[in-house]
Amino acid sequence: MANKEAIPTTTSRGSASVPERLKMLDRTQQFAVLATEEAGIPYTSLIAFALSPDLTQVLFVTPKSTRKYKNIMTGKHVALLVDSRSHAGKDLLGAEAITIAGVAAPLRRGRSRDELAAVFLRKHPELEEFVQSATTALISVSIRECVHVNRFQAVSVWRPSATSEKK
Repeated sequence: MANKEAIPTTTSRGSASVPERLKMLDRTQQFAVLATEEAGIPYTSLIAFALSPDLTQVLFVTPKSTRKYKNIMTGKHVALLVDSRSHAGKDLLGAEAITIAGVAAPLRRGRSRDELAAVFLRKHPELEEFVQSATTALISVSIRECVHVNRFQAVSVWRPSATSEKK
């Protein structure tokens, strides 16, 4: 028990490369939790997701008849949580999570949608029929900010637009 690492009681500035951690979570995790809002009340959904290669968008699909789709059509600001937890006690210090805040919009049929659908389907080929259905929307979330937390309270923030403006 003497070797047990203490759980931090205060938040600290993290030093993680958030884009690299985002890529890793995209490679290793199939699902994210999507948060939308309806009449001032948060609503969450489990979704299959994929990141665009340039890390500017999160892609997911949903039937147009769902609450999450209706919420996106009325309030485009969303958040997604992607994490590495395994539901074990060691996760307190070993798990990491990224909250992705952004603006969601369904993609219209056409070349751009086809290209992004291909990105999504490389990760989730079993969903091809679902993606191609006329009753399904391919949603793109334009990433505004990513907040990475690891080691329980080490917080790192990344904004893709701030990075691209510096180039």
